[in-house]
Amino acid sequence: MTDVRIHYVRPPEREELYVQRLVHRDEQVVVTLLDHTPLRRPVLIGGAAALEPGAPAVWFTFPGAWHDIGRFHRADDTFTGFYANILEPVRFLGPTEWHAVDLFLDVWLGAGGGGAELLDEDELVEALERGWIDAPTAAAARAEALRLLELARAGEWPPAVVRTWTLEQARSAADRADVMAADGADGRREPPAV
Repeated sequence: MTDVRIHYVRPPEREELYVQRLVHRDEQVVVTLLDHTPLRRPVLIGGAAALEPGAPAVWFTFPGAWHDIGRFHRADDTFTGFYANILEPVRFLGPTEWHAVDLFLDVWLGAGGGGAELLDEDELVEALERGWIDAPTAAAARAEALRLLELARAGEWPPAVVRTWTLEQARSAADRADVMAADGADGRREPPAV
């Protein structure tokens, strides 16, 4: 299995490294699996846990897009909803090394129904006031978040690829890739040595 190393920057200077398993790549999307989210505390949205420490998440990175999307779960694998990080378009430093810069805003669409909602606008305002991001970047972040909200209202967000790549499918693809890597690039098993 190929691991992807994502250098995730949150201005002004916080950088975290996430190592995720690559499960699918094509021209439109890269799908990765984070088996155990390294959180200190749950991500709470509306008072409910959307993502718990150690819980899995399936991530969708769209080359050139100003967001990525996570399928969030609880530690018991219960799907909780779709979470979009608004960010600068990911810079692919190589096939397995990426750089992403968070732009504070997020869009959430819970699994239990209801509409999509904008999160953390106060964090964007603070970042702008403190000079962590400039006005054009903040405007681009807001425009992207509003675009996603409009698409969600029209029933067009998240995209089909995000709805169809469930946790189970991502795990299955990762397991198949692990077997192929152990067997050799062509997927054939080598006969045992005699």
